[in-house]
Amino acid sequence: MITTGMGGVLPELSDKHHLRRVLDVGCGTGGWLMELARTHPTREKLVGGDISHTMMEYARSQAVREGLDGRVQFQEMDALRALPFPDSFFDLVNQRLGVSWMRNWEWKKLFVEYHRVTRPGGIIRMTEAAIVQSNSEALTRLCDLVLETCFHSARFFDQRPDGIISKLVPLMTMHGSEDVQTQGHSLAYHTGTREHVMFSEDMRHLFRVSLPFFQKWAHVPDDYEDIYQRALIEMQQPKCVAHWQFLTAWGIRPTTNTSLLMRGLN
Repeated sequence: MITTGMGGVLPELSDKHHLRRVLDVGCGTGGWLMELARTHPTREKLVGGDISHTMMEYARSQAVREGLDGRVQFQEMDALRALPFPDSFFDLVNQRLGVSWMRNWEWKKLFVEYHRVTRPGGIIRMTEAAIVQSNSEALTRLCDLVLETCFHSARFFDQRPDGIISKLVPLMTMHGSEDVQTQGHSLAYHTGTREHVMFSEDMRHLFRVSLPFFQKWAHVPDDYEDIYQRALIEMQQPKCVAHWQFLTAWGIRPTTNTSLLMRGLN
């Protein structure tokens, strides 16, 4: 749903032919990477990594079913540890929605590894999202809980809807990426559209399974279940619309270590 709404896997890059080796970190069930394999059949090696055994098993089965397993590889890995790849191996390292598993203090370590496994002149690419905005009062209250949780659990740097996307460029620049550029995407979900059906289903699951996480980091109202049920109803009203802002930032790994060394010393 997100990939389609953003215009494809790499809509911001006009020249993709040199991206023969790609790593997708925190790839989940592998949808983004397999779409890249479908749309760009000349890619030499596509690797997806995730800490979830269940997700990796599912991704592998999907790759086999679609006949992509010859070029697409999925492996279990913890991105917060050393990445199991040689230096300067990938042309592109991609990360999407890393805020779901990464805390504020872990960005530095992550960029060190991303720069290590990316070839000089290669691309490091990040996509993160703001908090959903909606004209549904109940969904807005639930999304406020997401914001409070993201801030108190150190996923967001500020308790604002753009508490992570506003930091992408400074983070990438601070940790060594050069020529950092951005492209924003505003996804709208209107009642009656296919996209709204998928969005509503995602929200139904999200606010059911995330309740224990909210209870750990935020003040959950006693009438949470009532708010949740109202949100499900309001999302089906004829004029309901939700907006979800995404930002993709990408930069170049320096061709020498000088730039990285100076930033490390600073």
